[in-house]
Amino acid sequence: METASLPHITYTDHNLSNETLIQLYKGMLLPRMIEEKMLVLLRQGKISKWFAGIGQEAISTGVTLAMQTEEYILPMHRNLGVFTNRDIPLWKLFAQWQGKAEGFTKGRDRSFHFGTQEFRIVGMISHLGPQLAVADGIALAQKLKNTKRATAVFTGEGGTSEGDFHEALNVAAVWDLPVLFCIENNGYGLSTPTSQQYRCENLADRGVGYGIESHIIDGNNIIEVFTKVQNLAEDIRQNPRPILLEFKTFRMRGHEEASGTKYVPQELMDHWEAKDPLRNFEEHLLAKGVISQNAIDTLRAENKTAIEDGLDIAFAKALPEPQQNTELSDVYAPTEYVPATGDGSTSEMRFVDAIRDGLLEAKRQFPDLVIMGQDIADYGGVFKITDGFMEEFGSDYIRNTPICESSIVSAGMGLSIAGMKAVVEMQFADFVSSGFNPIVNYLAKSYYRWSQPADVVIRMPCGAGVAAGPFHSQTNEAWFLKTPGLKVIYPCNPDDAKSLLIRAVEDPGPVMYFEHKKLYRSVRGQVRGGYTNLDYGQAAVVREGSQAVIVTYGMGVHWAADYVEAHNLDVAVIDLRTLAPWDKDTVMQYVKMTSRVMVLTEDSASMSMASEIASYISEYGFEYLDAPVKVLGSLETPIPFQEDLEKQYLASARLQECLEGLLAY
Repeated sequence: METASLPHITYTDHNLSNETLIQLYKGMLLPRMIEEKMLVLLRQGKISKWFAGIGQEAISTGVTLAMQTEEYILPMHRNLGVFTNRDIPLWKLFAQWQGKAEGFTKGRDRSFHFGTQEFRIVGMISHLGPQLAVADGIALAQKLKNTKRATAVFTGEGGTSEGDFHEALNVAAVWDLPVLFCIENNGYGLSTPTSQQYRCENLADRGVGYGIESHIIDGNNIIEVFTKVQNLAEDIRQNPRPILLEFKTFRMRGHEEASGTKYVPQELMDHWEAKDPLRNFEEHLLAKGVISQNAIDTLRAENKTAIEDGLDIAFAKALPEPQQNTELSDVYAPTEYVPATGDGSTSEMRFVDAIRDGLLEAKRQFPDLVIMGQDIADYGGVFKITDGFMEEFGSDYIRNTPICESSIVSAGMGLSIAGMKAVVEMQFADFVSSGFNPIVNYLAKSYYRWSQPADVVIRMPCGAGVAAGPFHSQTNEAWFLKTPGLKVIYPCNPDDAKSLLIRAVEDPGPVMYFEHKKLYRSVRGQVRGGYTNLDYGQAAVVREGSQAVIVTYGMGVHWAADYVEAHNLDVAVIDLRTLAPWDKDTVMQYVKMTSRVMVLTEDSASMSMASEIASYISEYGFEYLDAPVKVLGSLETPIPFQEDLEKQYLASARLQECLEGLLAY
């Protein structure tokens, strides 16, 4: 039956029990009262910032109560109702907002920028887009494990302008992932109205472009939100597929409180004020006799007491005590190195085959490992490293991806949240720029922020010398060395390539694994059979020498070793093997022994790994030096295509001159 207590929202009860109706009311009332209290505390300076969701409570409450408690929800700024309806202790929420040590992020991040595995909530980052594809990864894990669970992820209408939104919907559609993409269309992205955000009449109309089902829902009607989401979630649990939901609502306060709402026409504010989801639903329940005014007063009194008690506890909690060791130790997820030396056999392999062998061994060791990338399944990848993998492991775990690096990296993060591992292949390392944001802002910071490992390896086929031009030849490790939370590996020989790749997959944290394309089929070596690994931060001394030392990695190792051997020089060559962390002890040992140092990189020298090492040696090894540290990199230009221009570009063209100058100093 239909009733309309106020002319602004018409409710159809769908045979919901009185208990359910009251639960929906309670679900909206508590976050509303918390928000009203937070606005008071904000004015008092007791919290630093607030993103109000007043007027939008029906969406968070309806979606959360429609989902199962073991299903993940990925909320945003204005989704307090997600947290309260998952029964997170209020004091813990308040401690988070106050930056207390016992908050979810230990004071390292603010407001709703946190997640909690206990309550199956994955909080946002300020770069809004990546969380959409994180939901893809979580849903992929649920589908692979056949858990029959759905995932819900929120974004605003402004967030739908980001490329990550389109990538995430496309991936979910192609892979039939059980995700509810929930758009809270609240009228404004900060101060920018929807008329300046998109030109389609409804954002739900975009669903047809991805071949997915979509619905428009009155975001202020709690019954419509709850019943619609409940039915759709149950459906996609049994028939996995994504659904796009556009909730029509309005933001009654500023983007955050400092912004205000002066840019909003008063008549628009008045219209939506009349559609207040809490007040309308309260009047509806009173009119139907589902709840009494006394019961409402009692609920409000109980909520007020709970809020005040929670605040008392939170205010009494300690702020984090700044300790460098604690901060540094929480950047990387703990990982124990257990040496694995293989089955005792060795065989000669090319560099490319050793990488393939390492990936095979890792996948056999970790059945939940998902390997993703462009053309890696049937085709075996452009370098044929995964050729035959699909036949052994199946297309569920060896997955071709659309051309959308950002969403595939984010999906890897989602797999990790759901307890799986991921290896993502960049077809060429250059293309990682399209996936840069989730790597440096999500994967790298995840463990530090809320103790969530990002169990993702990014394979990076890199390097010049193959006449591939500016967009297929970069060795761009320096882009990531500046970012705490990432480990960077760069092997130069087959056995190291295999063992370091296996170690990267073992590690629960994010690893950037660089593999030089020119080495793929030009370098051979003995490789240990079976499951082998090699820990980080252990440089290899490729050649001994006493007159000078060349510190390098990747292709530079071969340039240096070949030159030194060809000219019978008494010069040591050190292969770093891993760049983050790097082996300072071995380097400094040879600085002291030789007193002359060249740091060689294929990258351009400015702001490079080589310049970082030179800086370290100059600071901590100055007293042992008999000559300035030489830094040799490639030209400070993009990488040219034509063979002679490329040879001139590479650092190897100036190796002789640089080394002779060092030895003669």
